[in-house]
Amino acid sequence: MSHLDRLRAVFRTALNLSADAHVDRLEYRGIPQWDSLAHMALIAAMEDEFSIMIDTDDMIDMSSFAKAGELLEKHGIGAAAV
Repeated sequence: MSHLDRLRAVFRTALNLSADAHVDRLEYRGIPQWDSLAHMALIAAMEDEFSIMIDTDDMIDMSSFAKAGELLEKHGIGAAAV
C-alpha cells in the first residue's frame, strides 16, 4: 500500500467517511466532518500511522489532503504527488 493510500485510509477513518469516499480534494472545513476537533484527531492518526511528530505550525498549515501529502514528504515519506 502506498503512503498516499495509507493517508487516504487515515482521512477516511479519522473523519468517519465511507471506505470509498474520495478524499484527494478535501479541504479543512470543506465538509461538516472536518471541524477543529476532527482536525486534531486526524493529526494524531497521521502521527500514529506514519510514526512522525507534527509540530504546531504544520498542524495549522495542514488545510487539505494535498497539504497532508506535502507534510509527509517533509518528513521523508514518499512524494507529494497528489
